[in-house]
Amino acid sequence: MLASAASQPPETTEQLIEGCLKGDQHAWDLIVTRYWRKVFNVAYKFVGRHDMAEDLTQEIFLKIFKALGTFDRRANFQTWLISVSRNLCIDHYRSVRKEREMVDRTVDAADVSPVSAEPDALVTLERGDRRAMLHRALAQLPDTLRAAVLLRDIQELSYQEIADRLALPEGTVKSRINRGRKELARQIRRVMSDEE
Repeated sequence: MLASAASQPPETTEQLIEGCLKGDQHAWDLIVTRYWRKVFNVAYKFVGRHDMAEDLTQEIFLKIFKALGTFDRRANFQTWLISVSRNLCIDHYRSVRKEREMVDRTVDAADVSPVSAEPDALVTLERGDRRAMLHRALAQLPDTLRAAVLLRDIQELSYQEIADRLALPEGTVKSRINRGRKELARQIRRVMSDEE
C-alpha cells in the first residue's frame, strides 16, 4: 500500500490548481511549498530584507490565491505567478513610497525636534552588518564569478564592457554573472544561517 502511494507521480500544477479551485487546502499547501522560494526571491529583490520579504511573500500568496480563478490554463503557471508577484511588489513599493511622501508633506520641519544619534547609529550598524555579510559571502565565490558579479552589479558595467575587460565572449560573461548571482545568494543564506 505504501509502495504504491510512494510510486505515484507528483501531482501536476494543473491538478493542484484544479484542487485549489474546488477548495482543497492540501493542494494549495503544495502550490505554496512548490513556489515559495521563487516568490520570496522576487520579493527579496524589491525590499532587500529577509523579514520584510517573508511578509510580502505571504501577502503575494494571499492575493494569488484570490486571483487563481483568473489564471488562463493555456499559459505557464510559473510565468504567471512570477509576473503577478512582480506586479504586486511594484504596487507595494509604490504604496510605501506614497506613504513616505504623505508623511514628509504633513510634517512641518519647524515642529521636528533634533533626533538623537541612537536611531542613526542603529541604521549605520545594520548597514555595516549587511555590508560585512555581503563581503563574507562574496569572499566565498570563485574569483571568476566574483569578478563578473562585481563588475556588473557594483561597477554597473555593460556586458560588452565586462567582456572587453575580461577578454571573454559576451555569452560567457552573462553565464558567469548568472551563476555568480545564484552562488552569491546561496552564500548569503549560508552566512545568515551561520549568524542565527
